[in-house]
Amino acid sequence: MIKSVTVAEVALPEVVVVGHFQNEDLSATLPKRAAWADAALAAAKRGEATGEAGKIAEAFPVGEGQPQRVIVLGLGKRDKFKPEGLRSSFAAVVRRLGTTKQTQVLLALSPALDFAEASLEQAGRACGEAAGLLAWDNTVFKGKATDKKERPALTLWGDKKGLVKGLQHGAALATSVNYARSLSETPPNIATPAYISELAKKLAKECGLEFSVLRGKELEKEKLVGHINVGKASENEAHFIRLKYTPEKTGKKKDKPAVLIGKTVTYDTGGLSLKVNNGMVGMKRDKDGGCAVLGAMHAIATLIKPDRPVVALLCSAENSISDEAYRPDDVLTFRNGVTVEITNTDAEGRLVLADGYCWACDKEDPAYIVELSTLTGGVVTALGSTYCGMFCDDDKLRARIEEASGVSGERVWRMPMHQEYRDMMKSPIADILNSNPNRKAHAGQGAAFLSYFVKEGVPWCHLDIAGVHVAENDGGAFVKGPNGWGVRILADLLAQE
Repeated sequence: MIKSVTVAEVALPEVVVVGHFQNEDLSATLPKRAAWADAALAAAKRGEATGEAGKIAEAFPVGEGQPQRVIVLGLGKRDKFKPEGLRSSFAAVVRRLGTTKQTQVLLALSPALDFAEASLEQAGRACGEAAGLLAWDNTVFKGKATDKKERPALTLWGDKKGLVKGLQHGAALATSVNYARSLSETPPNIATPAYISELAKKLAKECGLEFSVLRGKELEKEKLVGHINVGKASENEAHFIRLKYTPEKTGKKKDKPAVLIGKTVTYDTGGLSLKVNNGMVGMKRDKDGGCAVLGAMHAIATLIKPDRPVVALLCSAENSISDEAYRPDDVLTFRNGVTVEITNTDAEGRLVLADGYCWACDKEDPAYIVELSTLTGGVVTALGSTYCGMFCDDDKLRARIEEASGVSGERVWRMPMHQEYRDMMKSPIADILNSNPNRKAHAGQGAAFLSYFVKEGVPWCHLDIAGVHVAENDGGAFVKGPNGWGVRILADLLAQE
């Protein structure tokens, strides 16, 4: 792919990219005096120039002052076009440039789009994200047995201010997403809870955030029993990590912080309820909720800069096996007094998240809570890899998250919450079970469990990202592997402040 992307004016572009809507005459949307217009028309006559979204055709102008290459990019049908669709379409251009090694690129898209500045900005953002996301380096852990290919560093520019502004925003946001992806990719022998803590501390120092962490005796003092029990079988002790962004100016109405909670289980063996049949492979990504929250805090501090304070809580532990491991049949008493009978030690994420919810409600006085976690296989069964499962009964918060979803392209689907699901979690021994073995409404069980740790009146949303946090194939703006799901939707949520 590419090494990096920079948004800067290119005096003499090597490549010009023009947009072409399906079944439309390209000549009607080309700048009349552009030196490369004839080459664009020639490219549009090629058989591959169908105008379908993401299809490209090329031509090679001849003469002084000409670009080396003109790429005609298909935009699909005009009546179906949405600016965010360029995230996938423009990725085809970036992938092509990764092989041609040409680096100075002008996006001459505004004549075809013919949009207001706001929509041009959205289109530019989608293109900037596509380039930035394809600049993610997934070869960090390749060694001497692999020949690494040279990757070009792209410089992009747009033909209108809105497009340029969008390119800058999209490229910057992709940097935050790639931060989360790199952490997700880091193996568990490196990315321990202590490593996550040090990374968060470094991020705080670089971005002007507050940082603190609780571990060992401090967890006992604060009654964070989920962290204590999930993490006690591992030699890598659990860490409860807190970051805070404070805006330069805070109005009275926005003094309460938004709280973002991320499940950051650095490895999940299943504990004594051991995973079987290669079920452990990939469990380094059980920390992806926390990775997304960290990436979002990077974007919030460096790009979004909302007027509201934002607190991030990373619930980090390693679920391992030893003679110290917590057991099925154990009963845990949480900070808010709720008692939990353990029926399955592989339902550990909700235990550390319960600590996060208790802390948020007790200590932060939140305006609202949004939590991300790779929580259940049930949500994958229900929604596949197309939608994230969204559990939120607060109409205002849900509407805001849906709006952020529409902008970011990170899709959410509302899942039901009902007292009957809460009743499913009742225990004959304690207040509730951590997992009901009947498997009914499995994704809903996770949300129902978490609801017991949220104070009445606090708006909250649980996003189960188990089905969407990894790109299963190489295509569009992503290579196969972690995709940083959650960074963009959280950034766009806070951009509303």
